[in-house]
Amino acid sequence: MKPRLRLWLAAGVAIAAAAVTAVTAPVANAAAGCRVSYTVSSQWQGGFGANINITNIGDPINGWRLTWSFAAGQTITQLWNGSVTQSGAQVTVTNAAYNGTLGTGASTAIGFNGTWNGSNPVPAAFALNGTTCTGSVTGSPSPSQTPTVTPTVTPTVTPTVTPTVTPTVTPTVTPTPTPTASSKPCDIYGEGGTPCIAAHSTARALYRSYTGNLYQVRRSSDSTTRNIGVLTTGGVANAAAQDSFCAGTSCVITVLYDQSGRGNNLTYQGTGGIGGAASPASATTESLTVGGSKAYSLYINPGNSYWRDGHLTGVPTGSAPEGMYMVTSGTHYNSGCCFDYGNSETTRRADGAGAMDAIYFGSSCWFGGCSGSGPWVQADLEYGLYPGGSSSWNPNQRAFNNKFVTAMLKNNGTSRFAIKGGNAQSGGVTTLWDGALPRGYSPMRKQGAIILGSGGDCCIDNRNQSQGTFYEGAMVSGYPSDATENAVQANVIAAGYR
Repeated sequence: MKPRLRLWLAAGVAIAAAAVTAVTAPVANAAAGCRVSYTVSSQWQGGFGANINITNIGDPINGWRLTWSFAAGQTITQLWNGSVTQSGAQVTVTNAAYNGTLGTGASTAIGFNGTWNGSNPVPAAFALNGTTCTGSVTGSPSPSQTPTVTPTVTPTVTPTVTPTVTPTVTPTVTPTPTPTASSKPCDIYGEGGTPCIAAHSTARALYRSYTGNLYQVRRSSDSTTRNIGVLTTGGVANAAAQDSFCAGTSCVITVLYDQSGRGNNLTYQGTGGIGGAASPASATTESLTVGGSKAYSLYINPGNSYWRDGHLTGVPTGSAPEGMYMVTSGTHYNSGCCFDYGNSETTRRADGAGAMDAIYFGSSCWFGGCSGSGPWVQADLEYGLYPGGSSSWNPNQRAFNNKFVTAMLKNNGTSRFAIKGGNAQSGGVTTLWDGALPRGYSPMRKQGAIILGSGGDCCIDNRNQSQGTFYEGAMVSGYPSDATENAVQANVIAAGYR
C-alpha cells in the first residue's frame, strides 16, 4: 500500500453588491495559498522513500520553505531537489538554486529517503513560507489594474454557491532535471523523479552530500579489514588510506557499500562473504585518477562476483520500472558469462525469462550472427543476452573499445526497454535500442537481487567465467528520461576519469 495525502482546493464563489456613490479599490495584501501531495513511493523494513509535490496557488513567490512534522519518529536520511534540516519531528525543506521561483499555479517536486520504526503515517499538515497548505488562498489577490470610480448602482445579491469539487488523479509527469554544478549522478536521477535505490563505486561519491564509506578492503597479512571513504564531502575515494593499510601485503575488496542509504551493499559470493564458490577481487590491480586524484577500480577476473538480496530494501521486483548505469572499461573484457550489473535472482539460479534485468558488457554473442567482435552493451534478461528486441542481431549495435565506457539500461517492465552506450570521457550516449521487449519477457518477473561481475545463476556452487572492470554504477526506481541520462553522462565526463 502507498499512503497518499492530497489536500484539495474546495472552491466557492460569493458575489455581493452594495449601493455606493464612489468606491476606490484598496491596496490588496499578497495572496498566499498552496496545495501539497505527499506519496510514499516505496517502503521496506525500517526505511521508505517519499515524493512531495508542491503547488503554489497564491501570488508568485521567489524562494520557498516547506515545513511539516512527522508523527511517529520518522527521520529523513537523504533528500533531493532541496535542502533539509530536521529537529526532532519538525522538518524544514528549502528550495534548491534552480527551483525557488514558483508562479501562480506552478509546481515543484522534492523527494527523500527516510527511516521509520513501528509505523509510518503520512504527515497531517504542511506549510509553505508559513502559510498552512489547505488548498485555499488567504489574503486578496494582488491588484493588476489602477482603481477606478464606480457609479451608484442598485444592488443585486447573488446567493453564495459552493460547488462540489471531485478530486482527479494528477498524471505522473517525469520532470526534466536541472542539475546544479555540484550534482552527482544520484542527485540527477532524483531531480528527474527516478531516485537511486542502490549506488556503488570504488572511485567517488555518487551524491554531492555523501560522506560515508565507498568500499571495504581486507589484507592477507592478518585478515583485518578497513573501510575506504571519500576525501571530502561528495568527493573521490581516499586511495591513500588503502595504500597505507595494504602496504607490504596484498588486499582484496570484500564489500561495495551502497550510497543510497537503503543498505544494498554488495558482498563477494564466497567463504567469509555471503557464501558461495566465488572469491573477492584484488584491490590493487588497477589504479587510475578521477578529477586528478588517485583511485582504484573493482577489477573483476573469472572467479570474482558480488551479490545482494535487495527485494526488501527498495530494488524493483516483478514488472516495476527501473533504470541503471555503470562505468566500465572497453579494454578489460571477455566472452565468458556474464559481466553484469543490475537486477538478478534472489535464488542465485536461472529462474526463467524476465527474472533478470541487468547491463551486460563484453564480447559474448549469445544468439550468434553478431557483427564484429565487441565489446557490446547488451541486456541480460535471463535466458539470453539481448542486443535489441529479439534474438536476431541488432544492426544499431556497436563496439565500445574506449578505456572508460558508460553503459545504460532501462526497462518499464511491461513493454519497452532501452540500451545505451558511450565514451565516459567525451561525447554523449548512443541509443542502441529503444523499443519493444523480446517475446516472452512481457511482463518482466524481476526478483530484486543485485548482481555485479557475473550472471544471475552464480555463484552458490559454480564459478564466474567473465571479466570486466567496474568504476561506478547505480540502479533507480522508475523509468529515467533521456534528459536525465544525458545529464548523468555529462557528469561522468566531468568527473575526469583518466
